[in-house]
Amino acid sequence: MTDDSQATAHPPHILVVDDDPALRELLQGYLGEADMRVTAVDSGRRLFEVFDEEAIDLVVLDLRLPGEDGLALARQLRERAPVPVILLTGRAEEADRVMGLELGADDYVTKPFSPRELLARIRAVLRRYQLRAPDEAARDDQRRAFRFAGWELNLRTRRLTAPDGRKVELGNHEFSLLMAFCGAPQRVLSRDQLLELSRLHSAEVYDRAIDVQVLRLRRKIEADHGKPTLIVTERGAGYRFNAAVETLY
Repeated sequence: MTDDSQATAHPPHILVVDDDPALRELLQGYLGEADMRVTAVDSGRRLFEVFDEEAIDLVVLDLRLPGEDGLALARQLRERAPVPVILLTGRAEEADRVMGLELGADDYVTKPFSPRELLARIRAVLRRYQLRAPDEAARDDQRRAFRFAGWELNLRTRRLTAPDGRKVELGNHEFSLLMAFCGAPQRVLSRDQLLELSRLHSAEVYDRAIDVQVLRLRRKIEADHGKPTLIVTERGAGYRFNAAVETLY
């Protein structure tokens, strides 16, 4: 069984979204020195590219990206996964701050700000989420982890351990999809059911887009993703998770 105290020792992965290259460089350096892993991008497009491929622990999002609606980006983040979000706003943007908090953002920082203040707010939000972990666990009936075919998916740390002990990074969509499969082993699930169970509904995730997520997940957990044995295609119906699943509490 995986030791939780070791599993939670990974540095938090912070995704910074801001169009100012000097600010991105500053935050990468400052937060990196505070033992955080930082990915910094300049657009909503890059935000979701990284978000779909990496396990993100918190997003720092500038509401005033050129040519983009920061509130719409915050809304899409909330629809995709329960990831904590801190908004960066201007002093005159009180209405946006209020709207952002109503959309589910966890905090905001007004520009200009000190990196020290942002770091303190990031740490505070992460602590709240760690304490609030049972909130998500409640949706999962207090489950701590799933085991299947030698693999272990830890629901608290969102980390996947391979049969040989390797740690396999999962993007947010991959994690949600695998959790949905583990929650319904040996059942044929339609694409619509998988979208609903994995909470992947958004303006950009629909119809056969679930097939792309399945392919990405197969590449990480199948011995031969071209001949899958764990995630089996049921023609005309959807997919079936072909493994016995043990639930750990």
